[in-house]
Amino acid sequence: MSTKSIARVALSLALLSGAGVSLSACNTVHGAGQDVSSIGHDVSRGANATQNAIQRNIPASRN
Repeated sequence: MSTKSIARVALSLALLSGAGVSLSACNTVHGAGQDVSSIGHDVSRGANATQNAIQRNIPASRN
């Protein structure tokens, strides 16, 4: 095998490996995005519950 063909094989393997890693990372990033979104929804629900609790306990008239 010549040096040129070895370089082509190496480049092809590198590109295929990079594509495989990139495609598998899509699932990981998607899952991480879902986790972050879930945490955001939990924080929003907690904030709304706290706001409602505060509003129920504060007298209607304020000075």
